[in-house]
Amino acid sequence: MDRRNFLAGLTAAGVTLPAFRANAMEQLFKANVIAGDRAPAALADDELYWAQIQRAFDADRTMINLNNGGISPTPSHVLEQMIRDLKFTNELPVEHMWRVLEPRMESTRRDLARDFGCDPEEMAVVRNASEANEIMIFGIDLKRGDEVLLTNQNYPRMITSWQQRVKREGIVLNQISFKVPPPSDEYIVEQFRKAITPRTKVIEVTHITNLTGQILPVRQIVQMARPLGIEVFVDGAHAFNHFPFTRDQLDCDYYGTSLHKWTHAPIGTGFLYVRKAKIPQLWSLMGSTEGNAANIRKYEEIGTHPQANFNAVSAALAFSRGIGPERKIARLRYLRDRWAKRLLAASDRVKVLTPLDNDRAGAICMFSVDGIEPGKLGGWLLDKHKIVTTPIGHPEFSGIRITPSVYTSVDEIDTFGDAVLKAIAKGIA
Repeated sequence: MDRRNFLAGLTAAGVTLPAFRANAMEQLFKANVIAGDRAPAALADDELYWAQIQRAFDADRTMINLNNGGISPTPSHVLEQMIRDLKFTNELPVEHMWRVLEPRMESTRRDLARDFGCDPEEMAVVRNASEANEIMIFGIDLKRGDEVLLTNQNYPRMITSWQQRVKREGIVLNQISFKVPPPSDEYIVEQFRKAITPRTKVIEVTHITNLTGQILPVRQIVQMARPLGIEVFVDGAHAFNHFPFTRDQLDCDYYGTSLHKWTHAPIGTGFLYVRKAKIPQLWSLMGSTEGNAANIRKYEEIGTHPQANFNAVSAALAFSRGIGPERKIARLRYLRDRWAKRLLAASDRVKVLTPLDNDRAGAICMFSVDGIEPGKLGGWLLDKHKIVTTPIGHPEFSGIRITPSVYTSVDEIDTFGDAVLKAIAKGIA
């Protein structure tokens, strides 16, 4: 494919090209020339291809960042667009931000809706998954005694938000437990099914857990709950643009996610999807006019805020489309398996709490080492080897969460593996 056809192909796919700086587009072009028509799995270990993608990020290579599940860097050209718009805003905010930049968020809404597979009138652009999920949590009408069902592996802020409603309104919060890794999707669905009572009004389910990276069977849970009149809220904080899916594949009515993780958008961006028929019954966090009751934009009423972050989302989406979701997840699983299977093969003291060799997990993976406390191992990796990880303690399990990204190199993954094997062999004292 020549450069002109490459650009034309992206344009036909809905990619907004002007947001790219010249060298970012050049990296994608070079990468796609290398890729040719090979299948995603065949590209997963092609370091020449992924080196082109890595060059789009100005990452600090003096540190090895294996906590991309928290916040991921954004490609340099996306950051530059945001900075450009911030400077433009600052010249005359009341005109440049409110009259010029804010109306352009309709393009961001359109682009997000296209990738998620919904109507733009069902897509609210918000600041993060917590805001999206709290709109759901605090926006649904419940009365004293109504029950909400979730797992004890849901994100802590969502649990505490529900607990606030318990204290203020007398609703009932039920939390279920499940094994890690779970034996099957059917097992997960059954844990929810057994906990449902006649008073259950809401189920909140994580699409992929922030702990072990387990992908949960959202569609099956939704289709079990809907005939019972139970609303299902999906916390997709770590899912969107991590692995391929659409709204229709999930069959969900509500979905919240962050875009500063796997979409590589600027920090402080996310989206809330609400099926059109459900919008009138879900309150916004901040009051809006009566005429907005059925308008998805009522969830964006947050007062004065920088518009530049939101508008740069379209540039991040264009970059992600240039890679392609199937290529992306193939690479992420390759990096995960490279370190996880190596450690499992090298020592029987290593335990991996995330399923490998199937589509029930992505880049996020948790491991533990018998005899070494996760927090101490994580601290040693950071102090001695400049490797950023995420030690996690849960009442039912503990370990270290490892989360590479598309800019992570094989050398960085292998350096991490070398360090863990050194800790196993010689200790961390």
